[in-house]
Amino acid sequence: MSLTRRRFLESGLAACAGIAGAQAIASLLPSGGVGIAAAGDASPAASPAPSASPPYDPHAHSWAFLVDTTRCIGCGRCVDACKNENNVPDDPEFNRTWVELHVVESNGTVLVTSPDGGIHGFPPEPPELAAAGATASQAYFVPRLCMQCDNPPCTSVCPVSATYKSPDGVVLVDQDRCIGCGYCILACPYGARYIVPSGGNTPMGSAGVVDKCTFCYQRITKGMSPACVAVCPVEARRIGDQKDPTDPVTIAIKTGRTQVMKPELGTKPRVHYVGIEGEVG
Repeated sequence: MSLTRRRFLESGLAACAGIAGAQAIASLLPSGGVGIAAAGDASPAASPAPSASPPYDPHAHSWAFLVDTTRCIGCGRCVDACKNENNVPDDPEFNRTWVELHVVESNGTVLVTSPDGGIHGFPPEPPELAAAGATASQAYFVPRLCMQCDNPPCTSVCPVSATYKSPDGVVLVDQDRCIGCGYCILACPYGARYIVPSGGNTPMGSAGVVDKCTFCYQRITKGMSPACVAVCPVEARRIGDQKDPTDPVTIAIKTGRTQVMKPELGTKPRVHYVGIEGEVG
């Protein structure tokens, strides 16, 4: 039996980490692969090699992402895998994906921490949880990434059309066109973008341009799962194709039992969450 959030606090984060996600939403999302590849592989390289198939047709797909915060144990493997797969700078302030610990106090105040983007995990007794003490009513890990909005504010402010939405619903950045003005960074209400610094690690070999999560577009267009999905040991991250009515992620979203962050903004995120009731992040 999985822990409730109140028991999460009573038992401590370390204990919760050992059993989180055992049956979190078994009725909502069956165990095993979701969308285009099985989650929980040992490493991104462990994803099965795609079989021979016709060229990728973006019009034939409509990608969506599901994050289950009741499963996430805050191990940080997803952050590390993303940096390795996409050549994201090592500096902890630059991330395509990161993990936060949310501590919700009884008055509704949310304390958020993400040491080094969560890449090294979290201590068994985070200071934020100890500081909240008896006033803490909930605590859970929240993986973050680009929301791949259906109504993305980042695309409308780009003066050179470098950021755009592909036919399959993924918002991408043409780094050959990007001039690094940063307008899209200011427009994004989810803090999902950054300017690539100079140095040895750059996602596309260029510094001074904008970068962000792309659902590992170079992988999903080849029939592979995103790097973060492939390494998650508890299947807290899943990708699915909304044009497939039998896809478990599609089914989960259609049940109405998932939430999106900041729905009042009308951005229509394609990243859906389980377990953030009452939060708009």
